Amino acid sequence: MSAGERAQAHLDRIAKPLRSLGRLEELIVQLADIQGTEDVCIAPRCALVFCGDHGVVAEGVSQSGSGVTALVARAIAEGTSNVSLMAAASGTDVLAVDMGMLEDVPGVLDCKVARGTANMARGPAMTRAQAEQALFSGRALVGEMKAKGYRLIATGEMGIGNTTACAAMACALLGLAPQEAAGRGAGLSDAGLARKWEAIARALAVNRPDPDDPVDVLAKVGGLEIAGMAGAFLGSMEHRVPVVIDGVISAVAALTAARICPEARAYMLPSHMSREPAARRIFEELDLHPVIDADMALGEGTGAVALLPLLDMALAVYHGPHTFDQLGMDAYTPQEGQA
Repeated sequence: MSAGERAQAHLDRIAKPLRSLGRLEELIVQLADIQGTEDVCIAPRCALVFCGDHGVVAEGVSQSGSGVTALVARAIAEGTSNVSLMAAASGTDVLAVDMGMLEDVPGVLDCKVARGTANMARGPAMTRAQAEQALFSGRALVGEMKAKGYRLIATGEMGIGNTTACAAMACALLGLAPQEAAGRGAGLSDAGLARKWEAIARALAVNRPDPDDPVDVLAKVGGLEIAGMAGAFLGSMEHRVPVVIDGVISAVAALTAARICPEARAYMLPSHMSREPAARRIFEELDLHPVIDADMALGEGTGAVALLPLLDMALAVYHGPHTFDQLGMDAYTPQEGQA
């Protein structure tokens, strides 16, 4: 019997209707299989927020300029950002990771591959070698976090213009039109959204990314922070550490990792369904089912961190004393028609 099967057997001995914690039970079973034990534990844990700038901002695809990336990264390093405040409420450490910011920010982990990507609407966002370096750095970071004792990693990102890169990747990997993949990001006007769609269409036409080569897609129309996250999802399999998917940008990184190595999918935990148009299509492709549907689109890893208190509560039940044996009653048994 596998660790996951033993975890499910234990869940079925808890005094509650069978499978009544729904997807939270599924995640506990998945965690047991990843950790190789039914004694599931997700503390201590951390959030890695991968940061990078995007040359496509020059096409007017975002409401704010690239300088905001460094401002938010600094706030993360200082513990005052949105994700920092949410993570503090759930006992989660937060680290910002510079994969490719234009500026250097004190207190941020330095994995910088380049000072931002090139404008993908005019040519490749980065070289293949740069994409591979960022993938490697993300994989290595998971090993470093495991060595520090972290049992679970939440992913997040910060990079002005990265919803444009994300949508372009989704178009290339899933055969979508820009209008099916790209939303308003941080709050674009109708005119801004039209520019975004046009920039994505031009990037795909200029670069012709190969949908059968996920690294080619990543290099031509992706981002350095997306590559770092994709590397983290690959590292989750290598180091047997569960990694939580955040919103649509984290999800496209997870899809990239799964296309590179399908076995990596088993180590990915979905958190929430972003309101960005491509999110649902990506999760359908991954056959993963987010627990939270709150219409969030904040980024920074906030959705991934929001999952953790729910898991804590489910694990409190899982590790608690409230069993059929303790109550002296017969256990529930599967009934006809019950899944």
